[in-house]
Amino acid sequence: MQNLLFIDGRFQAALAGGTIDVLSPSDGALITRIAAAEAADVDLAVAAAQRAFPAWSALAAAERGRLLLKLADKIEEHAEELAQLESRDTGHPIRDSRALDVPRTAACFRYFGGMADKIEGTVIPVEAGFLNYVQRKPIGVVGQIVPWNFPLMFTSWKMGPALAAGNTVVIKPSELTPLSTLRIAELMQEVGFPAGVVNVVPGYGHTAGQRLAEHHGVGKIAFTGSTVTGRRIVEASQGNLKRVQLELGGKGANIVFEDADLEAAINGAAWAIFHNQGQACIAGSRLILHERIADEFLERFTDLARSIRLGDPLDPHTEMGPLTSALHRDRVLAYADIAREQGGRILTGGKAPSDPELAAGYYVEPTVVEAQPGDRVAQEEVFGPFVTVLRFSTDEQALAIANGTQYGLGSGLWTRDLQRAHRMAANIRAGMCWINCYKRVSPGSPFGGLGESGYGREMGFEAIHDYTEARSVWVNVDAQIRPHYQR
Repeated sequence: MQNLLFIDGRFQAALAGGTIDVLSPSDGALITRIAAAEAADVDLAVAAAQRAFPAWSALAAAERGRLLLKLADKIEEHAEELAQLESRDTGHPIRDSRALDVPRTAACFRYFGGMADKIEGTVIPVEAGFLNYVQRKPIGVVGQIVPWNFPLMFTSWKMGPALAAGNTVVIKPSELTPLSTLRIAELMQEVGFPAGVVNVVPGYGHTAGQRLAEHHGVGKIAFTGSTVTGRRIVEASQGNLKRVQLELGGKGANIVFEDADLEAAINGAAWAIFHNQGQACIAGSRLILHERIADEFLERFTDLARSIRLGDPLDPHTEMGPLTSALHRDRVLAYADIAREQGGRILTGGKAPSDPELAAGYYVEPTVVEAQPGDRVAQEEVFGPFVTVLRFSTDEQALAIANGTQYGLGSGLWTRDLQRAHRMAANIRAGMCWINCYKRVSPGSPFGGLGESGYGREMGFEAIHDYTEARSVWVNVDAQIRPHYQR
């Protein structure tokens, strides 16, 4: 597996020679040591991206698209290898890496490969005698910071639209899970991306990430991660007023009404919170139940949670793997103590599994806690297999609870009442709402949040707009129109 920085078309050690240990979340064993980028390495990567930008942005859009399409094919060709690598590095169950992460990565590159030559301008109706048209132009060098929870997929979400629009990229994967992003760089090299168009600089956030966010040679910074770090990104970006795109935390409201299909809602709610061990910003981490069905729902839901098979992420029978790091496991478990201190009731989980075969890994049992809307576990992002249950009696109360946090990313609701579904979806303060489903994504559908969940959008035409600048051009087409001060 690749463990060096990728700068200007070649793999190389960090200038200072530093390395970072990449550990297996399933047993804590060393997978490999990667080169640790620091500020000087980021400077080299940005300079390479600047040199590559003029030729890349001038390349025919169809040719940029062709390279992205070839990359999508190459990812599918190496699908099993990438799935194994992602599961080993992150703890994702291999069945999910195979069925979701790798196919979604290929699909995203393929979507933006097809969009590259369809980025159109507009003609604005203005007064007679003038033609006004607007072009979409690439920003230049963009910096991208990818989180540790879905590194392979988020690499495609960020690079796909940026490259299709004609930008060059310096991307920093998390130091915890850099391996799939580095492998993508190798595949890009194989299919013929020019040197410097993409540069990969894994490293710590306070060194490599900080330098990338503050670098004056970077025209935009796109970050996915915590709200706390997002604020630091904004502060660091102010030196050259670069554009900022933030996809931050969430505390997804998942509302189940009394008329819902309970079987579908129970399974959907479990998927919403326990997929990828709950390590998803869009996770349905607040389960808001109508009081008439709450007891029956919880009995069946907790039984399902207890039945989820924890185990080695490379075992195809595993349904939930370990959390990605020991530090994060401890943080999630601490919230069980916080819930107890505030009077919450732990219905199941709240601890590491007792199975000795899992003792060396970073595992947490699926956890269900009943609490009050103002409790910390109902307000703060836990980012683990930890769902907070809240009850309501009226639609208005459900909406107030759903909108009662600082976040606004994902949300869901389960009902057979079509009018209620549309009414609630229109009033939930979130960038995305799923009705009778949860966690559905598509390369063509915008993904992003409101409030402290960030701003800007991944995917779809909105992503292309976020990676381009609008340029307005005015043409005098009437020879009779003269300047006002003509003598």
